[in-house]
Amino acid sequence: MKPRTSGSVVRLAAPLKALAQRFSFLLLVLASVALMMVGKVDAVLVDSVRARVTDAFAPIMDALSRPAATAAHFVESIVALENVYEENQRLKAENARLLQWKQAATRLEAENGSLRALLHYKPEPTASSITARVIAAPGGSFLRTVVVTAGRRDGVRKGQAAIGGAGMVGRVVEVGEWSARVLLITDINTRVPVVLESSRARAVLAGDNSDQPRLLYLPADAVIAVGERVVTSGHGGLFPPGIPVGVVTAVGERGVKVQPIADLSRLEHLRLVDFGLPGVQDEMDQRTLK
Repeated sequence: MKPRTSGSVVRLAAPLKALAQRFSFLLLVLASVALMMVGKVDAVLVDSVRARVTDAFAPIMDALSRPAATAAHFVESIVALENVYEENQRLKAENARLLQWKQAATRLEAENGSLRALLHYKPEPTASSITARVIAAPGGSFLRTVVVTAGRRDGVRKGQAAIGGAGMVGRVVEVGEWSARVLLITDINTRVPVVLESSRARAVLAGDNSDQPRLLYLPADAVIAVGERVVTSGHGGLFPPGIPVGVVTAVGERGVKVQPIADLSRLEHLRLVDFGLPGVQDEMDQRTLK
């Protein structure tokens, strides 16, 4: 009995399947037209149905996307581990080089200390500094000066070096209780003993109220090259040696011109440094200001 029943079902289903295959395309077209008509008549209903369908398929889409996201995360982890390994190897090599430099520096420091002890070398005093803001650049008799917001109450004294950025700007020439005046290296009254860093030729940096001061009293056999750095020589006891001042920009019949390292036209903050040196006497400062 059971085989006959199954055979009857198959015989009845076969014509229905063939009919469905024949009219499936037409049914799909009619269903699409019906959906379009419903969307035109009742857009709210269609939006509601679309939202419900989206909500129904959202968990399925999320589940399907997880393997891809997991695979992408795994690949990113492998790349990150490779980068960390390379960075670790580079840091190890750099650390080894730094250890070599540390050993060399320790050896040189011990040797330097031994030589200083043999020569009874007197170390330079420790420098102290005060940072102040530039508030004015008045004219008058001070053609190239600036005023800063630090004075006697802050420890500012005459003769202190004024440093802006990477280079020397000038020196303190007048100190009040709450402010101080700095004479720039471009002022016509400025004279700074300097030395050229490469040729070691000594000279005096003299301001002329232009943007580039000149070098005076150079040796006759001095060979000066454009681009050579100019630093303080330490002569006169006003500034210690080695403070960057400027760079040679021109060598000719009109003399040697120096471009200050610091941009004197855009001074906002200055560091007033006390190197603990005797400096100049107040009488010399008074004559400079006259």
